[in-house]
Amino acid sequence: MNENINKLRWRCRRGTLELDLMLIRYLENRYLSADTTEQQTFLQMLELEDTELMRYLMGEQLPSEQSMKSLVLVIRALPV
Repeated sequence: MNENINKLRWRCRRGTLELDLMLIRYLENRYLSADTTEQQTFLQMLELEDTELMRYLMGEQLPSEQSMKSLVLVIRALPV
């Protein structure tokens, strides 16, 4: 499990510090306790382009797909 988390931590490293911090915060504080659907959605999120991900996580836009939208809101709400 630890090896998987380390691989995910590497995948959370993006082109901007803001994305890095938000994604790693989710990984460290919520990912392991999330249900399988949310974990799969997070893996899908990591496949998005940085520009799209930035629009979602910075509050400029919400994804149309419901599970992705829910995860974006969870990540935005995590304490700093």
